[in-house]
Amino acid sequence: MDGLNAYVAERVFNLGADVFLAGKAPAVITDMDTWLDAQKRRDLTWGDYLAVRDACADCRWVGATLRRTGEVVYRNNSLRDSFLAGYTHLMPFIYDLEVEFGRHLSEAEEEGSAAMAVVGWDVYENLFQGLDPLHREIRVDGAAFQVVGVAKKRGSALGMSRDNFVIIPLTTYMKRYGSRQSVRIWAKTFGEQRLTVAMDQARLVLRARRHLRYDQADDFALENNQSFLVLWAGISSAFFATVIALSSIALVVGGIVIMNMMLVSVSERTHEIGIRKAVGARRRDILWQFLLEASTIAFVGGAIGILLGLTIARVISELTSLPAAVKGWSVLVGLLLATGVGLFFGVYPANRAARLDPVVALRAE
Repeated sequence: MDGLNAYVAERVFNLGADVFLAGKAPAVITDMDTWLDAQKRRDLTWGDYLAVRDACADCRWVGATLRRTGEVVYRNNSLRDSFLAGYTHLMPFIYDLEVEFGRHLSEAEEEGSAAMAVVGWDVYENLFQGLDPLHREIRVDGAAFQVVGVAKKRGSALGMSRDNFVIIPLTTYMKRYGSRQSVRIWAKTFGEQRLTVAMDQARLVLRARRHLRYDQADDFALENNQSFLVLWAGISSAFFATVIALSSIALVVGGIVIMNMMLVSVSERTHEIGIRKAVGARRRDILWQFLLEASTIAFVGGAIGILLGLTIARVISELTSLPAAVKGWSVLVGLLLATGVGLFFGVYPANRAARLDPVVALRAE
């Protein structure tokens, strides 16, 4: 679960602690009512983006995006279902998108609605196949674009590649696909501590432009990294509960196995118990002897299980994109739980051994 949480924060949401975004609808919708309500809202426009950019004094950079899927072609090679994104020129800095070759789109290209593009690593590998992609012409949904940069490889998230994309100036995107779409506004502040103030500034200007009264709720979504992590926490709690339930079943089964082992041990060592009692061992001495044996078996089993779990998790992390993260406290809790199970299920066999009559025990073979 720790690894999954880190994976979602880093690769799925991929927002810095000083970044927020505004959109017509939430970026992640989990129920039909929210989706239906979002469809009734007015779009965020290019004018809204400019207003936020000019009014947000605590924002370092403000950008806007639109996206869709399309087909990318270079000569006889093509790639379907690539993400086509329209970016303002500051978006790569907000989104921490670096280039491996070439450069990002410029402000002049944005203002001039230039036919320039930055491509993802998948597009570069599949279409150009080792050729230098810079200044070559690709076609996106039939329109020609000149490649000016190749983004660094970013890997996949939940089995979906994050490198299958083409970025063009947002103005070019709107000219080709129409401006009657709701843009998503992104902003990076001058630090995490100024995020709340910057979000309030953006909220005020958007509410003013949409003529909302003070008692009306926002008819747009304003979100940051924490918003997504809280949402993920609600979703992951169900997974966590399932893991706890499965682990509890495993603990009970393991405890029953230990109890049966200790009962067999008591039966086989009845004569030994009788001798110990005959030479002065008290009931509590016998009780603690078997309790310690049961807890030791459980502790060693728990330690072996933890080592196997760490090894398997590491192998899966190396062979797939799924991460492995192990906290020290979880290892400690695991060992304590294993030992506790041994003590709990060892009580009955230990008590049975402690109550044996020494005379009857000495006659046992």
